[in-house]
Amino acid sequence: MSRHSKGKRYDTNEKLNIKKVIAVIIAIAVFVMVIVGIKTLLEVDTKKITEQTSYYPVYTNEKWGVINQKGEIIITPQYDEMITIPDSKTDLFICVYDTDYTTNTYKTKIINSKNEEKFTEYDLVESLENIGKNNIMWYEEGVLKVKKDNLYGLIDYSGKLVLPIEYDVIETLQGVKNSIIIKKNDKLGLCDNKGNIIISPEYKEIKSIGDDYQNGYIVVNNDNLYGLIDFTKNIILEPTYEEIKPVCSSNIFIVKENGTLKAINKDKETLIENKFDDIKEINADNLIFIKNQKYGVINTKQEEKVQAEYDDLKYAFGDYYIAKKGNKYGIINLSNETLLPFEYSKITYRKNASFIEAEKENNVNTEILNDKLEKKLEGIISVVDELKAYIRIRVNDEYKYYNFKFEEIKASDVLTNTMFLSKKDGKYGYVDSTGNVIVDYIYEDALEQNSFGYAAVKQDGKWTYIDSTGVQGTEKYELKNNIIIDFISKWHLAEDLNAYYYTDAE
Repeated sequence: MSRHSKGKRYDTNEKLNIKKVIAVIIAIAVFVMVIVGIKTLLEVDTKKITEQTSYYPVYTNEKWGVINQKGEIIITPQYDEMITIPDSKTDLFICVYDTDYTTNTYKTKIINSKNEEKFTEYDLVESLENIGKNNIMWYEEGVLKVKKDNLYGLIDYSGKLVLPIEYDVIETLQGVKNSIIIKKNDKLGLCDNKGNIIISPEYKEIKSIGDDYQNGYIVVNNDNLYGLIDFTKNIILEPTYEEIKPVCSSNIFIVKENGTLKAINKDKETLIENKFDDIKEINADNLIFIKNQKYGVINTKQEEKVQAEYDDLKYAFGDYYIAKKGNKYGIINLSNETLLPFEYSKITYRKNASFIEAEKENNVNTEILNDKLEKKLEGIISVVDELKAYIRIRVNDEYKYYNFKFEEIKASDVLTNTMFLSKKDGKYGYVDSTGNVIVDYIYEDALEQNSFGYAAVKQDGKWTYIDSTGVQGTEKYELKNNIIIDFISKWHLAEDLNAYYYTDAE
């Protein structure tokens, strides 16, 4: 086993479940947003978070254990397989043992921080893994899958049975939270993470509509006919259609009937027919349609607001659309006027923050534009916190903070840390909330204090940490391949962003 191996079950592509841990991450659309999402999670209010114990997998000396938010070892590293922690705030750890790779079998046990075994009445207890955009993994909240006599059910974290042990298969609907597939007598149904049955097991297939369970579900019966059921168990469309596309609004659905793809409303009335090859997106009465592999916009009156001449289209806001020509992006409106020139390699609209991020090829900086398409900021985005409504952006090797009105603010305006990153004469140090220096300006690079009270600092080409009082650790690491640098005491975040664990290995 290599130094960084997570255990054979982690690395293999065979049928055994992968054992990974990832914090629930905010919705992210591009690789840089993966970084933003994780950093946001790592930089929340220190005072609030440290009041509650949290737990994280740790890897050292080729063994797996558990640490808490102070870096203290809770479960001694002794396991060959990565320990699953379904919820970092819950005192439950899933350990895998007696793995047999010839028969694809293994055993699990649940222990708590006192090393006491829980839920021993079951043959197997597992978390419910899911994976979404950018291959980011998460665990279904508040629920575990249990096995007894080759049948499956669900329990909550207290051990209460919330779904009877009577199903042949239980698994997540990929990419959608709070949506759990159940299989019985070779038929599929669906329940939520409280065990409530949303769709009875009577279908051949169940598909999601986007990545939000509130959009509802497409069901396919034994006759290969499609229907639509919402999350409140209402049948929106009976399974009578040859196909239903996984895109809809509250009153517009894309269906295939008698070989023809068309848009209909809830009353089954045809709104648009014979005008498109496919529909990508619906916003109010406007639909992004595809015709001859090109994208345009048509409304429910069958008016082509934007002719199908673009290589891609995505709705932004108002009557603005992100459009692609060749390999470049710009912004147009419903009058097909170019409002932002086609000179960007990627454009993203942040709906909850009401601004646009635009990137140009071979430029590490991102432009931030307001809803009038005026450029307000430019730099490397580090954090976008939609809850506290601020942006942290690196401009010329210096971190700056702005609110969503693009007014510059201080770190202490949005963070409740014990110390704050500061830069002077090309070196980094830390000050208190009033600006008094508490850590001298001696570091070549540094990061803000994280939710655990630790800050990552770089000196002489190596990273280490300082604690909440400014005391520096003795362990030092190069961390050349780490996209995110973060510490809990001597333990640093591992290279693999999708396997959220800490280690003391390089």
